[in-house]
Order: sequence, then C-alpha cells, then structure tokens
Amino acid sequence: MGKIDVSRTELLWPGKYDENGNPREIERVGLPFQVIETINESRATREAAKKPKQISLFDVWKGEEGETFEEGWRNKLIWGDNKLVMSSLLEKFAGKMDLIYIDPPFATGADFSFTAEVGDGDVGVYKEQSAIEEKAYRDTWGKGLDSYLQMIHDRLVLMRDLLSDHGTIYVHLDYRMSNSVRLLLDQLFGVDGFLNEVIWHYKRWPTPAREFQKMHDNILCYVKRKGQHIFNPQYGERTEETRRRWKDRSIVAAHDEEGKRVPSDYGATQSLGAHMDDVWDISIVAPVAHERTGFATQKPEALLERIVVGSSNPGSLVADFFCGSGTAMAVAEKLGRRWIGCDLSRWAIHVSRKRLLGIEDCKPLEVLNLGKYERKYWQAVTFGDKDKTSQELAIYQYIAFILRLYGAEPLTGTQHLHGKKGKAVVHIGAVDAPVTIDEINACLDECLALKLTELHVLGWEWEMGLNDLMVNEAKTRGVKLLLLTIPREVMEQQAVEKGDIQFFELAYLKADIRVDGRTAIVALEDFVIPNTELIPEDVRTKIAKWSDFIDYWAVDWDFQNDTFMNGWVSYRTRKNRKLTLTSDPHTYDKPGKYSVMVKVIDIFGNDTTQAFEVEVS
Repeated sequence: MGKIDVSRTELLWPGKYDENGNPREIERVGLPFQVIETINESRATREAAKKPKQISLFDVWKGEEGETFEEGWRNKLIWGDNKLVMSSLLEKFAGKMDLIYIDPPFATGADFSFTAEVGDGDVGVYKEQSAIEEKAYRDTWGKGLDSYLQMIHDRLVLMRDLLSDHGTIYVHLDYRMSNSVRLLLDQLFGVDGFLNEVIWHYKRWPTPAREFQKMHDNILCYVKRKGQHIFNPQYGERTEETRRRWKDRSIVAAHDEEGKRVPSDYGATQSLGAHMDDVWDISIVAPVAHERTGFATQKPEALLERIVVGSSNPGSLVADFFCGSGTAMAVAEKLGRRWIGCDLSRWAIHVSRKRLLGIEDCKPLEVLNLGKYERKYWQAVTFGDKDKTSQELAIYQYIAFILRLYGAEPLTGTQHLHGKKGKAVVHIGAVDAPVTIDEINACLDECLALKLTELHVLGWEWEMGLNDLMVNEAKTRGVKLLLLTIPREVMEQQAVEKGDIQFFELAYLKADIRVDGRTAIVALEDFVIPNTELIPEDVRTKIAKWSDFIDYWAVDWDFQNDTFMNGWVSYRTRKNRKLTLTSDPHTYDKPGKYSVMVKVIDIFGNDTTQAFEVEVS
C-alpha cells in the first residue's frame, strides 16, 4: 500500500492513514460459522442433501451447499458484527453477490429503538404501545463523523470484494451522510462506477419549521463493472401524455454503430409505460401498514422490490448487512432470489425470522452466528494472547472485565471462584466453551469448603439440561445458585461505556410431552423470567399470565445434539397476538427413544432451550 496520493482528491479523516502516511489495513479475519437453527427443512431432507456425518452444535458451518436452490442452497440469517461476518464470508462468497443493499444508521450518536408488543394484547394495549424497547441498532462508533466514516469505509471495502462483476450496491442514506458517503463510494468504486442517485420521495405528517420539509432519502447506486452489471428496466405508470410523447418520438429512428436504422422502443414503452426515472414516490404510511414490525427505520417492501427486480435475476445472491426487520430478505424471498441477511441485534434477527416464516412457501433458511469463535477473537484483540504467558494474562483480564461489568470484586486465593458480589461468590465461564455440570459442581464444592451459601455463575452458553438439575442440586447442598447469561453486548465498546449491559438469569421452562403410540404432542405448562424488574412498570401491569412473556416457541422432534431443526413453531405477530401453547401432533416413522428439544424466545429476544426424552412404540 502506498502513502497518501497528493495527485488526487480524496475524503480524509483522522485514522484513515497511519502515522507514516500509509492507509490503515482492514483486518480480514476468516472465522467459522455455527448453524444454530434450520427452518422449513426436515432433518431427513437435510441429511439426504449432505454427506452422512454427525455435526455437533458447536461445529462449524462449512458452506457445502451448492449455488442454486436445486443444489441445496439455504438462505442465511446471520447474527453478529457485520464487519466480522463479511470478512468471514469472503472465502466462499468473494465475487459472488449480484446485489447488496444496506440501510445503515444515518446519524452518529443516535439510538435506534424497536418496540415489541407484550402478551396476547387487545386493541387498547396495542394502541397504547405498551412494549419492551430493545435497542436494535447501536451507535458503536461513537466519536462523530470521523469514526462513522471509518466504520462505513471498512464495511464498503468488504462489500466491494463480495460483489460479483455483475454486481450493484445500493447505499440508503439521508441528507446527513449522503454527501460524505458518496465521496467514499467514488473512491472505492471509481467515479465511473456511479450509476444513480435515487431520490425516494415520501410523505409524512409535516412539522412547523423555518425550512422546507425534508421528505426524501438518497439511495446511492454503484456498480462493480459498468456495462457488465445486471439491469432490468422498469416502467412507470402508462399515461396518455406518455403515449403521446413516445408516439412523437417513434418517427425518429435510432441508429446502431454502423449507421443502420434500428426500431425504437415505442411499442414496448406504449404498452408498459415510460422508463422509470430516479425519483420514486413510495408511501411509508397507509399502503404498507400490514408490513409493520415495529422498527422505526423499517422501509416499505415496494421500495426494495424496485431495487431487487432492477439489479438482480431469479437465483441471484442478494445481501443486506444491516438487515433490521428483514425487508430486503422478505422481498428477495418472494422474488425467488437467494439471500444473506446480517444484523448485530438479536431482536432484529428474531423479527426477521418471524417475518420470513410468515411468507408462503418460504424456502429453507439457516440462522447462524460466529459464536465462540467471535468471542475468542474478541478476547484476543481486547486482552491479547499471542503466547502462553499472554494467554493466561488475557484470561485473567477477561475475568476481571466481566466481574467489573457485573458489579463484583475480584477474589483471590480460590480455584474456581473468581469474584464476590455482596454475600455471593461469582464464577465466570470461558468465552469458547459452555458452562458444564462438572464446572458448577466444582464451584459448589469450593463454596461448601469455604462455608459460602450463595453462588452466581455467569456463562455465554450452557451444557444441555443444566439449569433445573444444578439449581435443585445446589439447593439440596444448602447453596442458592443463580445462573446468568453474559450478553453479547459486552463485546461492544460503546455499550460498555454507556453502562448498557444487562445480565439475564436463565429462564425456567416447563413442558409436558404427551405420547400416544408413535405420536407425540408438546404442551407448554410454565415459563418464568427471573428478571421481571427490568420490565417497565406500565408494561408489567399488562402482563396477566406466564405465557405473556413468550414471543416464540418451536420444537425439534428428533434433536441429535446438533443444529436445532425447527419442526413446529408458534409465534406472535403484531396482527395476531395469540400464541398456541400446544403443538400439533407429530408422528415418528419408527418406534424408539427420541430427544425432543423445545426452544422458547422471550420478549427480550433471549433463547431458552430444554431437552426431553420420549419413547414411542
């Protein structure tokens, strides 16, 4: 990489170049993906499409499927930092994406909130917007324009590398960032790569101000290779004025490069309407009310339809790395495109999953993350672990960091107990492994030896079936045990600086498996969220029963300690708040013993899973 090129005009900001005037390298880290859930695909179908082998829940996704639906492609919804996700996608998908659309946060310093309804609800509750607010986007760069430009620059570089030679990128912005980002795109794609600046004009309730009302967004459109890019013409509404104008033009014949007359497109335009221009009037109010998911930044499907139809073909790979409520994914699904969606928010992934499930004949899709590999990478970058000595120091610093966020003091002279909070001692689970039953038993033994009666265990993931077993076991040994999940937000610097970290206790789930011959039915009987104090008081008063805490639940009828295969599901939508608490019957092909896995997602977006052993005859 060369130093600053003074012979050309470019957009500069602090941090773009190092102290020697060289461009800062964008770190490209290829981390393995983990498939955590498969939807609309049976286990038998999946196994028939793959080489026969057992894959653990914590094994990697190796991207073995083909490049068409017929070859076994599965659409992908990925939870994680899009910079790491895109970097990890490069090995398989560099130069493979025909269309990328992104709608990144426009304003630095802003929080983007999502509003989710609670419980069955009625008209009164719905209109009152009683809800849990989940921050669906977080301003993780936090230092104003400079760090925003660095953030978007690094991601645009990766998107450029993922685009195919036929590819187009659409970057959705508004008046605050469109000028600066356009200069970035000019540098990355070349001025000749510019295709359009689409003006999306919409109407909303006007507000008094000493300025003209701002009623449009800017969508910048660039291509990887001009002339090779996919472009499917679209046409506006046919009017008498359009018909008359094109009739007048039809008497003027066009000519090719050799001077021969070629037919004008009057006939096509007369039947289809005028070629669509770059100002789009698309409502954001009444016509799309049925699409609403609660995201304040949600865009109408009609807007994305024009983009997907115009710059991709059936079977093309479409991506959105700030997918939010999943509009681009939903449109791509309906139009027969393959797609990859990514978001940092667990709630965005959850809302997108529900939205896609509601599409008739939705093709199989996977929910993925970088899991323990992302956490291990974060630990190495944040605390350093290049050699054995630094690895030990990194683990020590990681434990101290989590203790501080939890409000606990470090504890010395103990083997398994890392800290103390009030009367309780605290154990911190490793970043790259689930907390195990043996691990908790070792902590309980040390508690008893020291005559301590309260233990808090913080972990990222948990051994299956651990919750009920260990809480009851600890109680019989005279120790009060709390199990709390370490949230992914601890890896976000701005979330830490804002004090926006919450540790949730593992929820309690009770279900009954009813068996009749080879047929089984699952009935939910109880679900308890320990952290009800985190729910706003006005919402808490609306919760009438335990099921109001549940937003979604699903069943894997033959769980094999691998990916959760969604075999039956019930979930709430903004239109239909009712939740079915008893599954449809499932009939097994053969008698025998099976593991039934039940997954519940609560109103905070947290997962709770529990396995049940059943025997059918």
